[in-house]
Formats: sequence, structure tokens, C-alpha cells
Amino acid sequence: MSNITRFKVKKGDMKVPFVDLSGQYLSVRDEIEAAIMEVLQRGDYILGEAVQAFEEQFARYCEVDQCVGVDSGLSAIELILRAWEIGPGDEVVTTANTFYSTVVPIVACGARPVLVEPDPVTYTLDPGQLEAVMTPKTRAVIAVHLYGHPADMDPINAIARRYGAKVIEDAAQAHGARYKGRIVGSLGNAAAFSFYPTKNLGAYGDAGAVVTNEPDLAHRVRLLRNLGQPVRNVHELKGFNHRLDTIQAAILSVNLQRLDERNAARRRAAALYAQTLADLPLELPEVAPWAEHVYHLYVVRTGKRAWLQQQLAEAGIATAIHYPTPIHLQPAFADLGYRKGDFPVSEDLADQIVSLPMYPGISEEAISYVADTIRLASGEGKVREIADVSRV
Repeated sequence: MSNITRFKVKKGDMKVPFVDLSGQYLSVRDEIEAAIMEVLQRGDYILGEAVQAFEEQFARYCEVDQCVGVDSGLSAIELILRAWEIGPGDEVVTTANTFYSTVVPIVACGARPVLVEPDPVTYTLDPGQLEAVMTPKTRAVIAVHLYGHPADMDPINAIARRYGAKVIEDAAQAHGARYKGRIVGSLGNAAAFSFYPTKNLGAYGDAGAVVTNEPDLAHRVRLLRNLGQPVRNVHELKGFNHRLDTIQAAILSVNLQRLDERNAARRRAAALYAQTLADLPLELPEVAPWAEHVYHLYVVRTGKRAWLQQQLAEAGIATAIHYPTPIHLQPAFADLGYRKGDFPVSEDLADQIVSLPMYPGISEEAISYVADTIRLASGEGKVREIADVSRV
């Protein structure tokens, strides 16, 4: 990688998608189609054989005892909270720098979300901010492993234990990431995963899972996902319909076999980005020494994001923003009483971050084209005009 080739490509000569799901499918097409056909031939479409098989496989992968397949990462968080009977009068702490689906389950249970700032380097929940908001009402902390980088779990767990609070990992973007050698999903009391198609481990529709080493929690989540039923027509709990579809479970079992390989490809792509963008005044992702990043997203920062996105779009390069509005400024959460300026780190990130194309099959040529497009658009000697970023 130290002698990376420079591809001098004219603007508009390439098209670089943000993700390439079709390429991932084609690499396993025969196995996927065989897995789906097995489900069709058995006809066990709801909580069928493939669901239990995937649950066992994913529990082993996450180095935990229990996995419960559900219909989304949002449902996974909500069912964990409900299984612990977290509700009105309770508080759940998480970060202002996350996606809506981390926070809305807290509200759905009747509890109050309490927000804290992210760490300015990893962009995940800052343990240094946590203790100040913990109270006797705090029942849980949701640590978000954002963009594929794990949160700093040891101090988060230690603080939560002092207050008798549970810790949930929101691992929707971090399948296979590691913290101090330990795999994400095994680091708290429970973890919630999303298998949305664009995730590192993706289904071909909505899907998710809860993983844990607590058998009582897993039992209650299993009941809650399936109408509260231990057996048909016996409703022990006021449950919901949040089951993992059997066909999606079969697809996930195939893709799980490729997860480590695909994560390694993402890390190689990130290393190429770091090298080709090194001489440009973008603020590149940093990885904590205790982390093994899986780069669900490759997120850079610039003070002139709109300009940068326009230049890339004109060159056929797709980008995205994750996320343009922090939680405390979302209209849906206005009733929490937060105001602009309450979380300046989150607000600066929301104004400056942009996600570049990232997927396992992205080529060296495509990454070099992204870098060269920025360099050419900026003009000789003027490239630093796109920076204007101050570390928050």
C-alpha cells in the first residue's frame, strides 16, 4: 500500500456508487438461491428452521450464549428495554450523535432519553460525559458503536454498574468489530443488531437480532417478539409481532460466512482512502488503539461539505451524510427540551461530516478517483480551501 498507484482519471470518466449491493449478491448468488429454495420447499416461513440455525450461528459468532432474531435493529432495542420493564419514570442515557432508531425505542417504552456528547475522536459515546447525567432513575445506557468503530466500553460498563444500570450495545453498524480483542455484542448486558441490506451483515429486507448472555432476557425477548406466546394461543406477555422472517434468516446465514472476509476488504479500502487522501485537508477517521474498526461507513469532515458533495456528484461519485441533524434538534424529540447549542460537538459533526463510498468490492481505482476528483476540483495550490475544520 505504500506504493499505491495514482490513477489520473478525467472528471466524469467513472461512476462510483455509495454502496454496491448487487456485487455482493452476485458473489454468493448460488448459495443464496439454494438457501431460499430450501425455505420455499419446507414452507416454514414464520420462525422456521433457518431462524433457529441463524440464531445459533450468530450467537457463536458474537461469543455469547443467546441470539433472538427480530425484524429490525429498532425492534431489538425496544424489546430489550421492554424485557427489563423499563418504562415511565425511568431514564435511558445515550449519545446525541446517533440515528433516530437508537432513541425512539426509549420513547416508545415511555422512558426518557437523556443525551450526552460523543467523544470528538471516535464519535461514540464519551465516557467522560456519562457520570454527570447518571441518576437513580437511570435504568440503562445505550452505547452506540458508530460507523463501525466500537465505543469505549470498559469505563461505560463501570459507570453503569455503579448506578445499577444495564448496558445495551447498539451494534447496528459494527458487526464483527472488536474492543480490546473482544467482539462487539459481547461487551454489555445485551446488544441490538440491525441487518438492513446495507449493513456489514445485511439481509435482503428488514431484519435484526438481540444477543446476550442473560437467558432470562433472551426468553422474555422471544416471547415479546412473537405476541407474548411460549406456545400458540397462550399469551404470557403483552407481546408484539417483531419476528425475523425465515427467508431473511436463511440469507443471513449465507452472508455471515462472508462477514469477516468482507470486513477485511472494508479495512483495506479504508487504508487506501487514508493513503490517497492523506495530503488533502480533510479530517480522516481515527481509530482508537483498543479498537478494530469494520468501516460500515468511511466518514470524513470538512467545513465546506456542500461544495465537496457537489464536486463529487458532478464527477459521478455518490456520497451521504450520517447524520445531518443530531437527535436533540430532531422535531420528533422537541419535547425533551434540548436546544441548539446544548451539544456543540454533535452539532459540529452534523454540519461537517460526509460519508464517502464504502463497500467490500470498491476498487483501488475508484478510491484514487475520489481523491483525484477532490484534488482537481480544488485547483493547484488551492486544495486547502476545502478544509476550514476545527477539532471540536
